[in-house]
Amino acid sequence: MLKEKFEQRVVFIVGNSRSGTTMMMRVMNNHSELHSINEPHFFEKIWTPKDEGKRVSREEAFEVFASLFTCQRAGFFEPVRKHVHKYKDEINTLIERIGDDLTRLHIYNEFLENEATSHEKITPCEKTPQNVYYLKEIFRHFPNARIINMVRDPRAIMLSQKRKWLRRSLGASFMTRREVLRLRINYHPYAVSKLWKGAITASEPFQKDERVFTVRFEDVVDSPKETMSSICEFLSIPFEEDMLMVPHSGSSSESDSSDKKGLRKTRIDGWLANGLTKTEIQICQNTCGPLMKKYGYDLVDIKANPVELAWRYAYFPPKMLAALIINLPRKRNIIDTIRRRLKNQ
Repeated sequence: MLKEKFEQRVVFIVGNSRSGTTMMMRVMNNHSELHSINEPHFFEKIWTPKDEGKRVSREEAFEVFASLFTCQRAGFFEPVRKHVHKYKDEINTLIERIGDDLTRLHIYNEFLENEATSHEKITPCEKTPQNVYYLKEIFRHFPNARIINMVRDPRAIMLSQKRKWLRRSLGASFMTRREVLRLRINYHPYAVSKLWKGAITASEPFQKDERVFTVRFEDVVDSPKETMSSICEFLSIPFEEDMLMVPHSGSSSESDSSDKKGLRKTRIDGWLANGLTKTEIQICQNTCGPLMKKYGYDLVDIKANPVELAWRYAYFPPKMLAALIINLPRKRNIIDTIRRRLKNQ
């Protein structure tokens, strides 16, 4: 097996989906030293543990590069075949640069470095929330990595997940109808709660690692300058005021408004005002209560509707079966994916 350990410094933004990772990525991309890589989903979609140390052919290498380039430069939902001709020469140059050590991890490392340097930045900043389940692998292969682990109130995440399918009408016109369907199928309050718990549990063994900085979404938007200054100190880079000037976009509740910039405090307690039923809130608190308290999220005194509660749990198994089927094309090893999310639940 080939040795796959890379000395370059990479910043990884991880956390549960809808926990503010996109917001953090945009903030980081405004820094003069950092270039953001938006959800390549390398781990799970392109690489699994069985690929470790194994060489790939030049044809496979080209396909991996093409997938990474298309996702980063054209968008996650764009078909590779539509854009690959644009990157052909650049990809072939990178394959030649790697030489005989053509593995999926070497390709990934070369891609990250190339994207940063081609934008005259020093450090790639890769945002894929699900990488929270791959911290062990990340540190093994990128020992100089730095992790920004985002945490957010699971009730706010639940509301965001519940409404995420509406993003297509709120500014995300690139979102396909299939993706809208997938998001609607994926949502269930118990599943969202278990996934939040799984993401938190996956990060906890690394909380004391000096390469990990855990930050609450609420602290970033409530005290942006102070919180981001602490994160910059963690990354050994200077804080820059312009970092905070990110466009208002990506919300599941409000339309995108690229002419407005900054971090919105209104996104903190939106779940409390409307959007979630008492039953959904109780399911979340019953599932996540101890960890919520640990991270400073107070529980509210609320009583579920017993009929709705029974109905929610009754249709959970068929809903998750449908979610499994529609998500199969997005994973190379669905069994490993499920195992990592359910571990230590």
